[in-house]
Amino acid sequence: MQLTKAEEQIMQILWSIEEGTVQDILQKFADSKPARTTIATVLNILETKQFVEHRTEGRVNIYKATISKDNYSKKQLFGFVKDYFNGSFSSMVSFFAKESNFTIEEMDELLEETRHALNEDNSDNNQQ
Repeated sequence: MQLTKAEEQIMQILWSIEEGTVQDILQKFADSKPARTTIATVLNILETKQFVEHRTEGRVNIYKATISKDNYSKKQLFGFVKDYFNGSFSSMVSFFAKESNFTIEEMDELLEETRHALNEDNSDNNQQ
């Protein structure tokens, strides 16, 4: 499920602070702070979408994310690849390599980093 920009802003804050009140979230906004009621409304929407849950302590709700940033990022990335590159990661990488004007050395470095990450994932999975 896709989040709106406002919802994603709130999620980014929750992921960084792990849990917090409307006031905690409000304090994390830099310059133009939204109204408390706006944050509360967005949190209610996120709760309806099952991205957030809360517990009540006294008269205050404390919110936390129910989906990790990594899981959300993966779903978004796979959806992006599916929608824009027919599910082909190699097409996506080729597109960005051409658009970014990568040098051969940068492409080699990207390949090496990918190999390294895959080897780490495989060794982590074998140890479990």
